[in-house]
Amino acid sequence: MKYFAAILAALALALSGVALAKEDSKKAPVAAAAPAAAEKKSAEPMDINSAPEKDLATLKGIGEARAKAIVKGRPYKGKNELADKKIIPENVYNDIKDQIVARQPEKKGEMKSESRSKK
Repeated sequence: MKYFAAILAALALALSGVALAKEDSKKAPVAAAAPAAAEKKSAEPMDINSAPEKDLATLKGIGEARAKAIVKGRPYKGKNELADKKIIPENVYNDIKDQIVARQPEKKGEMKSESRSKK
């Protein structure tokens, strides 16, 4: 009788695990879709000199307060200025440095080197 009870208990545990796995598998595709969308957005680096606060806030470790500080400190000559000027901590900078750039605006009247004619 004890043997039968042990088998019955093991079977009940196994079936409950299968039921939980089915519930998790139903939720997994929805959760997996969100990171895929985020990856598409982050395929091109975010320009810290022109990105809106709401976009900056989506970066890991940034949030609303740091996004405001980034916008307030513009313009940046290089992305490393975020950590150098202590706008964000070094560890946060290391997490996002591959996802950001500090593009420089073209000055009016300045010609691109490719378009200059040689005389």
